[in-house]
Amino acid sequence: MSIPVARFGRTGHESTRTVFGAASLSRVTQDVADRTLEVLLRHGVNHIDVAASYGDAELRVAPWLKREPGRFFLATKTGERKAAAARAELERSLDRLGVDHVDLWQLHNLADPIEWDTALSPGGAIEAAVEAREQGLVRFIGVTGHGAQIAANHRRSLERFDFDSVLLPYNWLTMRLTYYAENFEALAATCAERDVGVQTIKSIAVGPWLGRERTRSTWYEPLEAQGDIDLAVWWVLGRPGVFLNTTGDVDLLPRVLDAAERFSARPADAEMQALAERSRQQPLFV
Repeated sequence: MSIPVARFGRTGHESTRTVFGAASLSRVTQDVADRTLEVLLRHGVNHIDVAASYGDAELRVAPWLKREPGRFFLATKTGERKAAAARAELERSLDRLGVDHVDLWQLHNLADPIEWDTALSPGGAIEAAVEAREQGLVRFIGVTGHGAQIAANHRRSLERFDFDSVLLPYNWLTMRLTYYAENFEALAATCAERDVGVQTIKSIAVGPWLGRERTRSTWYEPLEAQGDIDLAVWWVLGRPGVFLNTTGDVDLLPRVLDAAERFSARPADAEMQALAERSRQQPLFV
């Protein structure tokens, strides 16, 4: 068995439908990171999503890229909103990753209305992205975000600029929120029409920690039992055309990839409802 692949939008890259979320490398040693690479190679994952703000993650990925040249579609992100600062952050990312270009550079968590306008206006980060693309430092440009408004926000972003990819939350419980679901469906339709890659996050989120002891490195409480993770992962992969970015905890990564490798069909809503009830799942964003 192997994890399915699909065309990542207009990039044309045949990416594994589970993209490695390198936020999980933010605060690990290189030894732990290298053991994580072995997990990725074992499951055939060929797409890495990292960010300048993910602690040491770019540094941890760099030796992988040297060891396995050409194996991974490489994406990183900038949280800067003005052109000069974004360009400086891109150059830092390239240096930390040890590469001369990345496949995808994303405007990270573009949710706040003021920051959104700054980044997508003259003198904003989008100018740095276009210039970097023209110079061959990045091949494609994307946008990411969190929150209950982000599906609607990404729709506005695609009206302002022709992004190559979007990234946003997607799980069964989040899609029970009518406003979010309506905007997600509209966004997905636009992305399909324009051949924009759709990446999803928070597939195995249970909800906020709410004062409970944080036993994982994720900022949210995740599902942990293999059977529960199976259902959550299969539900996401049951939607054609979307990619699942793996969880921000290296110890849970093998369970997510194992589930993806065994995917065959999307669970019924009744199964997902039962999962939500027994795990006491709560929306991350309201």
